[in-house]
Amino acid sequence: MSRLTVRKTYKLYIGGAFPRSESGRTFPVTDSEGAFVANVARASRKDVRDAVVAASKASAGWAARTGYNRGQILYRAAEMLEARRSEFGADVDAAIDRWVFYAGWADKYAQVVGATNPVSGPYLNLSTPEPTGVVGVFAPTGSPLLGLVSVVAPVITTGNTCVVVATDPVAAITLAEVLATSDLPGGVVNVLTGDAAELGSWLAAHEEVRGIDLTGASPEQAAEWEGLAAGTLKRVRRPDPAEDWAADPALSRLTTFTETKTVWHPVGI
Repeated sequence: MSRLTVRKTYKLYIGGAFPRSESGRTFPVTDSEGAFVANVARASRKDVRDAVVAASKASAGWAARTGYNRGQILYRAAEMLEARRSEFGADVDAAIDRWVFYAGWADKYAQVVGATNPVSGPYLNLSTPEPTGVVGVFAPTGSPLLGLVSVVAPVITTGNTCVVVATDPVAAITLAEVLATSDLPGGVVNVLTGDAAELGSWLAAHEEVRGIDLTGASPEQAAEWEGLAAGTLKRVRRPDPAEDWAADPALSRLTTFTETKTVWHPVGI
């Protein structure tokens, strides 16, 4: 007698746990030949709120960690991704290398983009980057793993937490399973699957979200959500259709969701 295949239902990833959608909705995912792969949870407005709450709770503790410690945790995530590399597609090696790249920058970027500023007076003036807070991330289309890692890793490297709306649910939730078994604290990364058009306006308008990465948004969606983000003065990264995920990421994404803090200290008085 032939056995029945155990069909998997991919759930959401919120606060370090894997809950079903509050709405109870799911949708099927098929492969390139139309064969069934799995069912995936379809997130609702309540799930967006829950994910933002989880990210907010984790924000202070994650930001307070040293850059060195965040780098260790990102490197551990790369190790776990390496251990499960057979579950991912062709970009897995590049995605692992991208995690390691950002892990290495975690305790160095502040020295590179910070500065001691020349001033006329008996003062020492220092500028240093600090995390923005909770960032909403719309994962890119066409690069299920490398693109996803390339938008999530720099956000958390600099001490932010994030809520990710995933365009490729299987890759995103499998990556979430990797993160859940690494040392990353619950709530630092939260993954929602479903219809980006449905979830986008709620995430962009949420008052506790301090930044929005619109990489995976269409031009029409980006215009709408940027307008909603302006209501609470969020930082916004606009989509770049020509972005090459295999290219050297440099430092641009590390500095997008940081605030520069300047300190004046009297000297010689």
